[in-house]
Amino acid sequence: MKLKLIAALLAATMATPALADVLIDNVEGLTIDENGKVLRFTGIVVDDQGKVAKVLQRGDKKPQTDYREDGKGRVMIPGLIDAHAHVMGVGIAALTLDLSDTNSLAEALEKIRKFAADNEARPWILGRGWNQEKWGLGRFPTAAELDSAVADRPVYLERVDGHAGWANSMALKAAGITTATKNPDGGRVERLAGSQVPSGVFVDNATRLMETAIPAPRPNERDLAFAEAQKVLHRLGITAAADMGTSIEDWQAYRRAGDNGSLTLRIMAYAGGPQNMELIAGSRPTPWLYDDKLRMNGIKLYLDGALGSRGAWLKQPYSDDPKNTGLPLTAPAQLRNILVRAAQGNFQPAIHAIGDAANAEALNAIGEIAESFPGDRRWRIEHAQIVDPADLPKFAKDGIIASMQPVHQTSDRLMAEARLGPNRLDGAYAWNTILQLGGKLAFGSDAPVESADPFAGMAAASTRMDADGQPFGGWRPQDRVTREQALAGFTSDAAYAGFAEGRFGRLLPGERADFVLVDHDPLLATPADLRATKVLETWVGGRKVYDAD
Repeated sequence: MKLKLIAALLAATMATPALADVLIDNVEGLTIDENGKVLRFTGIVVDDQGKVAKVLQRGDKKPQTDYREDGKGRVMIPGLIDAHAHVMGVGIAALTLDLSDTNSLAEALEKIRKFAADNEARPWILGRGWNQEKWGLGRFPTAAELDSAVADRPVYLERVDGHAGWANSMALKAAGITTATKNPDGGRVERLAGSQVPSGVFVDNATRLMETAIPAPRPNERDLAFAEAQKVLHRLGITAAADMGTSIEDWQAYRRAGDNGSLTLRIMAYAGGPQNMELIAGSRPTPWLYDDKLRMNGIKLYLDGALGSRGAWLKQPYSDDPKNTGLPLTAPAQLRNILVRAAQGNFQPAIHAIGDAANAEALNAIGEIAESFPGDRRWRIEHAQIVDPADLPKFAKDGIIASMQPVHQTSDRLMAEARLGPNRLDGAYAWNTILQLGGKLAFGSDAPVESADPFAGMAAASTRMDADGQPFGGWRPQDRVTREQALAGFTSDAAYAGFAEGRFGRLLPGERADFVLVDHDPLLATPADLRATKVLETWVGGRKVYDAD
C-alpha cells in the first residue's frame, strides 16, 4: 500500500511543471526560428539562468512561475546584434566632439570653437565625424582652417569613416610633422597644392603619425567610455556586438566590467592585428566568459581604406581622381601568412575590404587557404561594398560571410556614383545578389562611423532608400532584401557570423533571453515608422538593462 502511495506521489510530482523564474506574456512576439522562418508568439518563460525555457503561442496554457511580467501588448523581438561595430569607439565618441551632424565647414568650425571653449581643461581637443563630401567642400580641409577655430591647443579629428584625420598646426608640431615627413606604406600625408607642406590631413596608415602623439586614455577613462557605449547601444535595442579591432586595453576594460558585474553587452571580439590576438587569447580563441557575454573570436585585418578618403583599393582608377586606385594596406604574402596563422589556431578572420580590388584579393586569398583548412571556418569580409560581379559567386563557394552595413549604402550612394562612375556599380552593396548566389549576410552599422540604430539599418536594407525616401523606389532596388531577411541580418544571422548561434540571437528554448520591447512591428511597419521605432525596454539574459520610462 505504501509503495502504491509513493508511486502515485512521484507521478503527481513529475506531472507538475517545475517553477521557472519569470513568465513574460501579453506580448506580440516574433523571432527567427531554426529554419530561418518567422515564429510569432505571445510570451516566453525565462529560467533562473537567464535562458528561454519555453515559448508560448496563442492558445497555450500559461505555466505556473515564480513571477510574471505583463508585456502590455507590446511588440517583443530578439535582442538586436550589431555584426560590425567599434564598441570602445562608440563610448569615446559619446564623450568627445561629434561633427557628424555638421553640414558645412563653417558650421563645423563653429562647433569646434564652442567645444574648445566649453572644455578649457582638456589639453587636446579630440573628436570625429567630419565629412568633406557632406560639406560640399570638394577637397580636404586644412590645418590653417582648423587653426581659425582653435590655435592654443592641439586638435585632432577623425573623418567620419575613421580612415583619415585632420590636425591643426599645434597638433602637427606635437607629432613632429614637417615637410620632410614621408608617406608611410599604405598611407598618405596630404600636402598643400604645389608643395611638400603637410596640409593637416592624414589618410589611412598615415594617421598613425598623429595618433602616436596623442595621450592614450587611462584605464579609468576607458571604463567610463565603455559604460557609456553600453548605454548608447542598449537604448537602441542592441544586446550584442561584434567588436572590430579590439586592443588589449579594450579587452582589459571589458574584463574589468565582467569582473565587477557591470558587463551587460555581449561582445564577440576580433583583435586588432596578430599582436593583440596573441596578447589577448594566446594560441586559441578564448572560451565564452561571463555567461556568454565575452569571447575573443578572431582577428580583424585591413586590406584597404574607404571610398570617402579615396583609400578604397580599386581595380581601375577613381572616376573623379584618374591617377588614383586607392591604398592597398596589406601585402598579398602578408595577408596569406596571417590567414594561415589564424586558421591554424581556429581564429576567425574578419577582413576589411571596400574596393573591388581589395575584395578580389580577400576572396582569392581565402579561396587558396580554404583548401588546406576545410570545415566550418566562417571566413568574414567586412563591408564588401564594391565587388566585381565576376567575384560575387566566390562568397558562396568558400562559405564566406559578407558582413555589411546597410546604412553605408544610403549614406554613400552619391559618393559611390562619383567615385566609380555609372558603369562600375553592378556589384555595389549587392546584398540580395549575394544571397541569391548562396552566400550569407550579417548586418551591422560600423558605429561610430554611422549611427548604431539597427532600425535605420533594417529600413535601408529592405528599401535601399534613405530617411527622406530617396531615391524613390530604391537605389539599385534589385539588391534590397525582405523585411524578414533584414531582421535576421541583425539577429540570428549576426549571431551565426560570430559563432554564437544556439547561445543568443533568437528567442528559442535554450538560448539567452535577450529581447527588446518596441512600439512597432518591424515586419509590418512602414519604412518611416520602422525608422522611427522607439525602444521601450531592453533585456539581456532575462534582466532589464534599459527602460525608456
